[in-house]
Amino acid sequence: MKNRIFIIVIISIFTASISVKGEKLTASVSSIDITPPLEMKFVLGGYGERMSKPAEGIHDHIWAKALTLKKGNRKYALITLDLLMLPDNVKSDLIKKIPGKGWSNENIMLLPSHSHGSLEMDALNSKNDLNNRQLGLFQPELLAFLLDKLATLLNEADRNYRPVRIGTGSQFLEGLNQNRRKDPDIEKEMLVTRIDLENGMPLAVLVNWTAHPTFLDGPDMLLSAEWPGYLQTNLEHLIGNGVTTMYYNGSEGDQAPVLDVVKSDYEKTEIYGKIIAEKAFDLYKKVKSKELNEFNYSYTIVSLPKHRAHPTFMKTGGEEYGITDQTLNKVMDILGPKKVGIGAVRIGNLIISGVPGEMTAVLGLKLKKSIKTMGIEYVAIGGLANQWISYILSSDQYLNGQGYESSMSFYGPDLGSVISHGVIQNAKSIFKTK
Repeated sequence: MKNRIFIIVIISIFTASISVKGEKLTASVSSIDITPPLEMKFVLGGYGERMSKPAEGIHDHIWAKALTLKKGNRKYALITLDLLMLPDNVKSDLIKKIPGKGWSNENIMLLPSHSHGSLEMDALNSKNDLNNRQLGLFQPELLAFLLDKLATLLNEADRNYRPVRIGTGSQFLEGLNQNRRKDPDIEKEMLVTRIDLENGMPLAVLVNWTAHPTFLDGPDMLLSAEWPGYLQTNLEHLIGNGVTTMYYNGSEGDQAPVLDVVKSDYEKTEIYGKIIAEKAFDLYKKVKSKELNEFNYSYTIVSLPKHRAHPTFMKTGGEEYGITDQTLNKVMDILGPKKVGIGAVRIGNLIISGVPGEMTAVLGLKLKKSIKTMGIEYVAIGGLANQWISYILSSDQYLNGQGYESSMSFYGPDLGSVISHGVIQNAKSIFKTK
């Protein structure tokens, strides 16, 4: 398998190079509360045992936040969301709601935090007509609610651009995450990017830290942004001056948080979020922002391998989500895309490369190392970017068949290589100019 040649069909590659002489990099930021009303009877995702029962209350609100960057007539939007993950229709539906504004698949990246206390992905999937309560029922009113909020958010962020200074730094943290598969690979790097106005006042801060937000279990039926919500709230308090904190996950497919306390699930989310916020604040204070020229983005469409179920799927995911041998192929035909978009943005000495699913750390670490050899100092994996297609594993991890992650990988042993190659090719194109 290791010597097998993988063929990627790249349908299109879009690269924007916008280092326009004399133009300053500008930015704008906006936030919006995306907490649905309880009357909508929205469901929480992440666990089949919830059986699409409506949430019982709101523990803490969930938010979407947009950072828009602009130089000349080119712009890019990073949107973070306190959500579990997204189906492929949400981004395209959002773009349809804001025509004529210069937004497209190429210059928007949606980054859900992967909170297991937030909205069910398949409740937002307009293709979902499976009527499977364990998998999740489509709620058209919930999708419409979210799209209205995101359109408002992006329209608000697409104005009042101001010149900015930007800087990124990183540090490696010990003992705060682990590989839940017991593999040796652990993503210990935290990345913090500060976006300041020209006068030094903070505008926004991006935090990349890799761990599943899974302190909340199936029986926990209150809406919550989980620990990433508390990370953002606490860091905003520590920095002050009205700063907007935005969190995005990494190659978290097999990465779990570590917290050795005996507390309730909801208390754990608050404690862990506060710890990560304090670590991020320590790093933030060391980062120096400066005026940047480098601001590019790229987008690639990649054909995926034929989707198929892992041999162990029916014993794990199939059982959890109530899928039978008779319904398996229909589920995959409806929920499994045949092509996927991969995007990346360069902001100074940082590249954020989006990965459309849950990539394991062994692949994420290799990608970061490979992209750094192209001449960039910092590389962040934006996990679950734009849509969730599957867990994304190495061929060895897939073929070993151990663990939940292997069984929830839906495109065979080649998927990790296909996505990795697509990410690398897309990153290479970001350095090219037209």
